[in-house]
Amino acid sequence: MENEPDQEHLDQNPCARTVEEELSKSFNLEASLSKFSCIDLDKELEFRSDLIDDKEFDIPQVDTPPTLESILNETDDEDESFVLEDPTLLNVDTIDSHSYDTSSVASSDSGDRANLKRKKKLPDSFSLHGSVMRHSLLKGISAQIVSAADKVDAGLPTAIAVSSLIAVGTSHGLALIFGKDQNQALRLCLGSTSVGGQYGAISALSINNDCSRLLCGFAKGQITMWDLASGKLLRSITDAHPPGTAILHIKFTDDPTLAICNDSGGSVFELTFKRVMGVRTCESRCLFSGSKGEVCCIEPLHSKPELKDHPITQFSLLAMASLTKILVIGLKPSLKVWMTFPYGRMDPSSVPLLAWHFVAVNNSVNPMLAFCRGDMVHFLLVKRDESGAIHVTKQKHLHLYYDLINFTWINSRTVVLLDSVERLHVIDRQTQEELETMEISEVQLVYNSSHFKSLATGGNVSQALALVGEKACYQSISSYGGQIFYLGTKSVYVMMLRSWRERMDHLLKQDCLTEALALAWSFHEGKAKAVVGLSGDVSKRKAVVADRMVEILFHYADRALKKCPDQGKIQVMEQHFQDTVPVIVDYCLLLQRKDLLFGQMYDKLSENSVAKGVFLECLEPYILSDKLVGITPQVMKDLIVHFQDKKLLENVEALIVHMDITSLDIQQVVLMCWENRLYDAMIYVYNRGMNEFISPMEKLFKVIAPPLNAGKTLTDEQVVMGNKLLVYISCCLAGRAYPLGDIPEDLVPLVKNQVFEFLIRLHSVEASSEEEVYPYVRTLLHFDTREFLNVLALTFEDFKNDKQAVEYQQRIVDILLKVMVENSDFTPSQVGCLFTFLARQLAKPDNTLFVNRTLFDQVLEFLCSPDDDSRHSERQQVLLELLQAGGIVQFEESRLIRMAEKAEFYQICEFMYEREHQYDKIIDCYLHDPLREEEVFNYIHNILSIPGHSAEEKQSVWQKAMNHMEELVSLKPCKAAELVATHFSEQIEVVIGQLQNQLLLFKFLRSLLDPREGVHVNQELLQIPPHITEQFIELLCQFSPDQVIQTLQVLECYRLEETIQITQKYQLHEVTAYLLEKKGDAHGAFLLLLERLQSRLQEMTRQGENTKEDILLKGVEDTMVETIALCQRNSQNLNQQQREALWFPLLEAMMTPQKLSSSAAPPHPHCEALKSLTMQVLNSMAAFIALPSILQRILQDPIYGKGKLGEIQGLILGMLDTFNYEQTLLETTASLLNQDLHWSLCNLRASVSRGLNPKQDYCSICLQQYKRRQEMADEIIVFSCGHLYHSFCLQSKECTLEVEGQTRWACHKCSSSNKASKLSENPSENKKGRITSSQVKMSPLYHQSKGDPPARKANSEPVLDPQQMQAFDQLCRLYRGSSRLALLTELSQNRGGDSCRPFAGPQSGPAFNSVFQKENFQLQLAPPPVAED
Repeated sequence: MENEPDQEHLDQNPCARTVEEELSKSFNLEASLSKFSCIDLDKELEFRSDLIDDKEFDIPQVDTPPTLESILNETDDEDESFVLEDPTLLNVDTIDSHSYDTSSVASSDSGDRANLKRKKKLPDSFSLHGSVMRHSLLKGISAQIVSAADKVDAGLPTAIAVSSLIAVGTSHGLALIFGKDQNQALRLCLGSTSVGGQYGAISALSINNDCSRLLCGFAKGQITMWDLASGKLLRSITDAHPPGTAILHIKFTDDPTLAICNDSGGSVFELTFKRVMGVRTCESRCLFSGSKGEVCCIEPLHSKPELKDHPITQFSLLAMASLTKILVIGLKPSLKVWMTFPYGRMDPSSVPLLAWHFVAVNNSVNPMLAFCRGDMVHFLLVKRDESGAIHVTKQKHLHLYYDLINFTWINSRTVVLLDSVERLHVIDRQTQEELETMEISEVQLVYNSSHFKSLATGGNVSQALALVGEKACYQSISSYGGQIFYLGTKSVYVMMLRSWRERMDHLLKQDCLTEALALAWSFHEGKAKAVVGLSGDVSKRKAVVADRMVEILFHYADRALKKCPDQGKIQVMEQHFQDTVPVIVDYCLLLQRKDLLFGQMYDKLSENSVAKGVFLECLEPYILSDKLVGITPQVMKDLIVHFQDKKLLENVEALIVHMDITSLDIQQVVLMCWENRLYDAMIYVYNRGMNEFISPMEKLFKVIAPPLNAGKTLTDEQVVMGNKLLVYISCCLAGRAYPLGDIPEDLVPLVKNQVFEFLIRLHSVEASSEEEVYPYVRTLLHFDTREFLNVLALTFEDFKNDKQAVEYQQRIVDILLKVMVENSDFTPSQVGCLFTFLARQLAKPDNTLFVNRTLFDQVLEFLCSPDDDSRHSERQQVLLELLQAGGIVQFEESRLIRMAEKAEFYQICEFMYEREHQYDKIIDCYLHDPLREEEVFNYIHNILSIPGHSAEEKQSVWQKAMNHMEELVSLKPCKAAELVATHFSEQIEVVIGQLQNQLLLFKFLRSLLDPREGVHVNQELLQIPPHITEQFIELLCQFSPDQVIQTLQVLECYRLEETIQITQKYQLHEVTAYLLEKKGDAHGAFLLLLERLQSRLQEMTRQGENTKEDILLKGVEDTMVETIALCQRNSQNLNQQQREALWFPLLEAMMTPQKLSSSAAPPHPHCEALKSLTMQVLNSMAAFIALPSILQRILQDPIYGKGKLGEIQGLILGMLDTFNYEQTLLETTASLLNQDLHWSLCNLRASVSRGLNPKQDYCSICLQQYKRRQEMADEIIVFSCGHLYHSFCLQSKECTLEVEGQTRWACHKCSSSNKASKLSENPSENKKGRITSSQVKMSPLYHQSKGDPPARKANSEPVLDPQQMQAFDQLCRLYRGSSRLALLTELSQNRGGDSCRPFAGPQSGPAFNSVFQKENFQLQLAPPPVAED
């Protein structure tokens, strides 16, 4: 939106009108504006059915409405809790309050909630609606305001009121009256600066309906009434309301003897003007007392002259907005309250707004009240029923992304909103769409803050009213006759809706032609918003807009040609026209002006070859979607030539089949299609252009027949042609046009007969003597037998049972049999397709075909011929399809089974056996069929488990499976085991007895008993006897001895003694040791492993240097590791003596080979390796046997006791190094733990004892200062985040939780912002730490004296209270990872468990939540973090 140009610029353009002329025209047409307002309501009623139907719900009515006195006597404190029937009616989120400077000026973003909400972007409304509002500066009035301030000390403007005149009040008590004519002359200057010095500034103005009286309210409380005709002072009222309060509002009602005023004390008074015996008087009556709740906005309902007889006007309704509720009262015939409506929780600094307007809803015109506060606008519809009672219904509310300071109706559908940063928003009420936004900071809007603070009388107002007044501008904005006037510090601006032509012209001036066309189309379709000046019925409005659109389109085309780049790449020119030409085409077709499109527009664009090409390409999508028919022959010809020149042949074909080609040269088009292989287009031209359906078939047959007859493979192009031919034949026989549409009904029978006659021709045209009979049928059968027969089957479905149709069917069947049966060049699959087709036709109930049954016998012989083994699966599949299609009735079943068995057609046998319910024989079919033998298991399982089969049938299948069990096991042991476990669990020993092959028996038992094989067997239900498990273990020792231990770990049902005997039998010492340990004989297991270790050591020392020494050393190491693990697992449960009995023999065994080596002999090649293994034994035993005992045992050895300590010097030094390392580790760990403990306690003490500084002095839920509720037994809760609450408010929001007998609190605002719906018992689960305990509690008892501190701490207890727990959690969150204390605690817990056992089952408990299992686990070597102060 931009300002109108200045006078000097307009003088250069004789066609332009000056601002004053426009204003004069609008000012002088007030009657027409009123008429327009009425027309607007009529139009709204007329098109109400097209609008969104608001969801309405009534505010509940009461039998006896409350009286005004009862309302006044209500407790209206800030803590009053309003209970709505529908709690979602006014659901406003709790918000922070912000303080503003008293001198609030425009565009100040600091501290404004609108700034935060402005991050939510709306789509650009200019491109959708253009410029909706026109705003202009009233230069004459503005200049005279500035002049009056300079010359007569009138002061700055403070208030404005508009009717037929414009009244401006000033800060020095003057009222300046201006005319609304072209000159904007000053008519009257009412009052004087001396009176202004006494009364103060004018704080409110009001003009009555006939523009004869002016009411002025002053900052010091006085009220004056002036005669606007003579300029005389009629009344000076000083006692209408309590002294010492400023007049905030003064409003005339529709009754010229009745006015309403509202003062800065929050009270509302009714002023009644009377004239008795020539004396003018004024009576005042209090309607609402400020002591019960301060009213800061009033709005009486004004009706236009044409609505003066409306039934609602007799009540003289008045809306009042206090700081907590909305009231609607009736002043006549007697004072009555019709509605009270609470706000709910609101930002205390937001400005309450009220505005009335008559709107059409549900085919009736009624007043609607808009009330706003903050970012919510609610609409209340007021209606009077037949009984005379008033009903108020809630309409759809408007939720904005900015805070409002003004709301103005400009008409019944459009509202203008002003936000807190002086940005104007034009909104369509019903769709809630934003039509336009504009900045008005240049106005320098006047604010009424000083009057709301009553600075002229000493500032004796409440803080709440003063806070609301920060952004109050009630008296700076006035609307009248569809115009809105804004009063600035040095100017007056007027705004009004542009007419529809003006909106389009505004876009055209800015060269936005595309946007102008879009806007015009929205006018044409009746979808535009805020439309002014477009009247008449629908057809007339559309005609007017269409004419204007045609003008714009011509201008658009001229500009497109003019702005085309003259030189450069052709792609640049194409892009230019691709951006412009489609717009012309779209709108011409939308307006249904093909004459314009293919006439003047096409001629104009044809001047440029590139534009012409783009124009033709734009037509393609409309032609393909059948939205464009009736193209002129010239354009059609140019279109085909253009696409042909650009080699877009596929596009040409797609276009031709959607066009009316009767006006083209058909022969030329056919030739072009054939040369370019556009077969679809060629068929379409033959069919539509010449009603010729056979010629396209002949052309296509000539191409595909020769290679098929010669036995050659078809090319891809020939395959495409053959497929098109089949589809074309199918379409013709079904009465459909190719490639789309339908054949005319009168031609359908003729086309079907022609196509049938063509297909069954004995010879083709121009046939050679060598041609076989029925060439067309033969060609199609060779090309695709199955699809051609499908085409015939579909055709037979559509046939009616008349004589000719029956003859055609029998004739074509006879030809098919003659062609395929008498020739050997068709495959079994092709022959099978034919007889499957015949079987389906013969199986129909209304079949009239006859086929010789001997032909089916011949086909059976042909398919089951044992002399030919080729294509076995293909023959079987063809015969199966034939039987399934109903051909089984053509055969003798016993003969069919014999031939199928002879030909090894097992699927055929299965099909026949299933018909006779011989399910046991089907098992043989599966077992003999190599392709399906593994499916036998699922088949047996389904028969035995799925209901529907008789007991005899299941028994026969069960017995058959038992008889073939060995064969089943050899086929797949795992599947056989699963089958046995499910259906033969009681016959397991019988099954085992049948399996003579030991390897086969081993595989079966492993699948049955070993759960690792993946077989789903329930061992508990199976109840395998132990001797079978032991039999499996014995087989396992034979065939897979290295898997015995792993298998024993998962097996359950075996006896230890018998199993030990088995493992001893096969000399599996490690397995025997495992079983002995499991039995509880750890010493026996140790002796066995020790013997094994000694034997391997002896073998290694005997070998000397040999290639097998590496293998022997590996065996020694493995046995030693197993022995060490055995000792470690059992040492924890033994006393010291028993431990030494385990460890010392092991040490002795490892040191014996080193003792045997003498110094004279060469050193053993693995001497160093043995020393390393011995050191490993010493390190392992050091955890269980004291170091002095180990040294004493070594020194007691006779060899080392005689001075040969040098040989074991390395072992002893290694033990000492280990001891030093562990001692250092212990000291370092203790030091780190002490440091962590000291740091944690210091910071915990600092956090607990630290004072808190609340961010505000009011509760963040009820928005009331905590001092206001001191009479209630309520505590104050302060959180570490700085938010403050009443404990009662927190409890109402369910922000408390009892944990271990203590009350835990959560900050409501922080937990809501974090989307925390429930309190967590662990405060550290919340990332921001806002689900915390209460920090400070303040009792109301502490408010009794001023000197007391504002808060008290809870008494400390021996255990951590919630505050200390929160502080400790915050310290824990300072660490970036797990603390050292947590790591060491977990290590100490794990050490005590049985984690060393390699055969132990999975452990539960803390290990699953281990810090070591986290992906981001890493040790941190940095010192502890520094806690913030």
